[in-house]
Amino acid sequence: MMFEYMGWNEVGKLIETAMAKTIESKKVTYDFHRQIPGATLVKCSEFANEIVTRIEKS
Repeated sequence: MMFEYMGWNEVGKLIETAMAKTIESKKVTYDFHRQIPGATLVKCSEFANEIVTRIEKS
């Protein structure tokens, strides 16, 4: 990720972890929705909001 390239490893890890948890919760965009049975399809902005929410809880 760009943040790791810039040396902001902690930020990069927070984003990666939050994104993984969002995907595990099955709230995903179309590209993942096609591949995950039982997933909830959300807009890109909603997916991003889910990630931000998980970062804020960290």
